[in-house]
Amino acid sequence: MNYRKFGDTIIARLDKGEEILAGIQQIAQKEKIKLASVRALGATNDFAVGVYKTAEKKYYSNSFSGDHEIVSLTGTINTMDGEFYTHIHMSAGNDRGEVFGGHLNRAVVSATCEMVINIIDGRVDRVYDDEIGLNLFDFEENS
Repeated sequence: MNYRKFGDTIIARLDKGEEILAGIQQIAQKEKIKLASVRALGATNDFAVGVYKTAEKKYYSNSFSGDHEIVSLTGTINTMDGEFYTHIHMSAGNDRGEVFGGHLNRAVVSATCEMVINIIDGRVDRVYDDEIGLNLFDFEENS
């Protein structure tokens, strides 16, 4: 992985064999990022994305292998209990144009991943919400 910072924007390149979520975490911790938006594109041949079933309060994950183009990767970097936290969604298409996506659990880069991280001056922590069953933005603590 290589990256360069320009003001409040980081341009990163993740390389073949690197895992995307680990790369995001590495950059965020090195740069002490508490709040940012993330977007990327590239290629993967091993990824897992999930869908949250609200009635069950449970994630279901689907794994994919083979050549896929990352057509969209978007999300946030923030904190929970003051520690690194990220929420990323990804869609990737195969050689037949079929696209699969959801909440990103894992994605290994097969060629390259070009990422843009826009750092936001501030902090928004997360808190677990019993009713929804997810870690949601907590604006009460940060007002």
